[in-house]
Amino acid sequence: MTHHVFVYGTLRPGDVRWHVLEPFTIDGGMPDSVPGELFDTGLDYPAAVFGPGGKILGRTFALLEATLERAIAVLDEVEDVVGGEYHRVTVRTHLGLEAWAYAYGAGL
Repeated sequence: MTHHVFVYGTLRPGDVRWHVLEPFTIDGGMPDSVPGELFDTGLDYPAAVFGPGGKILGRTFALLEATLERAIAVLDEVEDVVGGEYHRVTVRTHLGLEAWAYAYGAGL
């Protein structure tokens, strides 16, 4: 199972949803990036589409093993995976890590 998460928006330290992710992280994470494009939704949070054609800057965090399943469940809820606004995908970061990330689900 993947033990990292790549974040690019409101889950970053200092942003409005950092308090949701922070309890599940091992440390302060690492600056990182992944291939893809970031879009401004106009709703105070970004949307990512992963794939060739650009670079998304963000941060990759190692998740605590003991709370990994709970972390994924909480993040899925916060990112509205059930409702379909975003969906969890696996990405390969520029640091060479496999990480969970949340891609925009409805398309732009």
